[in-house]
Amino acid sequence: MDKLADYYAQRAAEYERIYARPERQAELVALKARLGKMFACRKVLELACGTGYWTEVIAPAAAQVTAVDINEEVLRIARTKSYPGKRVSFVQGDCYAPPDAGRAHDALFAGFWWSHVSLARLDAFLEKALLAVKPGALIAFLDNNYVEGSSTPVARRDADGNGYQLRKLEDGSRHEVLKNFPAESELIQRASKHGWGANVELLEHYWLLSFWSKS
Repeated sequence: MDKLADYYAQRAAEYERIYARPERQAELVALKARLGKMFACRKVLELACGTGYWTEVIAPAAAQVTAVDINEEVLRIARTKSYPGKRVSFVQGDCYAPPDAGRAHDALFAGFWWSHVSLARLDAFLEKALLAVKPGALIAFLDNNYVEGSSTPVARRDADGNGYQLRKLEDGSRHEVLKNFPAESELIQRASKHGWGANVELLEHYWLLSFWSKS
């Protein structure tokens, strides 16, 4: 297990506390409504689903959700939540090599994953991810903006320009976590290499990138 996966495995029980920050509540309400409409009646492949926080948001309107994460620790929590009907299935798998579902999904979503992919691996990740869903599928990524006083500062950058945060868990352990904060132009440019119709909905604390797959 790599360092990032190990960190999130250890963080499983406190995973969702970040969403309780008061200054982010209004935007979270708006994003939940937006995603519900975006994925209505679609078969969604969700990568890096974590504890199912966003799975719960998507599932009520979606036709089907296949939620993937590498960590059994977070999937164990995700499975305890309430989802409508039998629309949601969870799969333990690697986001860099999504499980083969026969390209049955017409949408792909990942929340707070883009920022953890190194710049050198981002294109390869997108290529593999888009090959896991139908051609012309709706693709959406949700992630953070850096906001002074609300976001954890970037402690250092490597030679490739990737940022790293120092994070502390309740057990006292400290972890260096790769975390990038891409500009809107960078998101549009990167998405346009792999699809068409790229659009960024930019809020104060969050951004939502959507485009259509051409793979």
